[in-house]
Amino acid sequence: MDDQKSLSEIEKLRTALQSADLPANLLEKASEQIERISLAMKYGGNLSQLDITTKYIDWITNLPWNKKTEDVLDIVTAKKTLDANHYGLEKIKTRLLEYLSILILQKQKLSADTYRAPILFFVGLAGTGKTTLAKSIAEALNRRFVRIPFGGLSSALDLRGQSKTSGEAEPGMIIRSIRRAGVKNPIILLDELDRITPESRAAIMGVLIELLDPGQNKNFTDYFIDYPFDLSQVLFIATANNTNNISTAVMDRLEVISMPSYTDDEKIAIARNYVLPRYLKDTGLTPENIKIDDGLWLKITRPLGFDAGIRSLERTIEGIVRKVALRIVSGQGTSFNINENNVKEFLS
Repeated sequence: MDDQKSLSEIEKLRTALQSADLPANLLEKASEQIERISLAMKYGGNLSQLDITTKYIDWITNLPWNKKTEDVLDIVTAKKTLDANHYGLEKIKTRLLEYLSILILQKQKLSADTYRAPILFFVGLAGTGKTTLAKSIAEALNRRFVRIPFGGLSSALDLRGQSKTSGEAEPGMIIRSIRRAGVKNPIILLDELDRITPESRAAIMGVLIELLDPGQNKNFTDYFIDYPFDLSQVLFIATANNTNNISTAVMDRLEVISMPSYTDDEKIAIARNYVLPRYLKDTGLTPENIKIDDGLWLKITRPLGFDAGIRSLERTIEGIVRKVALRIVSGQGTSFNINENNVKEFLS
């Protein structure tokens, strides 16, 4: 890149900065940084410095400092959403409606932008519906939804970012999630908190305390952005298989909701009324293409013995739909009845 091209890039940075909706102090700080790099480039500055500045300006100008979605706070709509997405779980759905009721009252009575409802923490075995419940809350509230996986997280810097002194540095998962959501008030799912690597657990728990504390998260500072971002309007939801490895200080900020295992009858109802229709829709098939005899559902639901959740069940039904799709595309027919005589062909 020659000097003229460098100057052109710097001019683009100035334009991007001036057209962005940034806090005044950050705008001033970033403007000074651009002027410093402009001066450095005039005197033979290093292109890597320009790359770092370009990356930084791209990040700060694409964060939703003031953009948010408007909540839909309607308990009837919320109940319909939960019932449409989840079979059974009546006690848990009631707890969620109570939770949403707190948000509604705060909005009505306090005119508050920042809600102080409890931070929900779904605890239960894999496949019991923790993540889908979090998504349903986001759907009911009309909020954007982003997920941060904690499984195998090995450093607090993964959450908080790295200082922008090198070209490889980037913001942490919190700020990346905010940019991905495009608003400052999404629902962020902190998924699988129990699966953090042991050697980094204490440091990551420290970051979590800051995230979940309304007195601190208003000024969350990512090391790369190096300027406080207001997370107070984010609704955090957490999940884990168990609470054994989660610090007491973090647990104090969470409201535990224990997820029950599904009975065989519940799983059969879920398979018939939720899972199979969803996979048919996703594949472009109709109920006329696949018919399953009533007596087979227990075998489909429990092919390998007891399973607390429904992930194995989902994989089984997805496999059945895939096999039928192949037969239809191969010209072997358009409607398949799965019965005791041929079920092994579709379960293998």
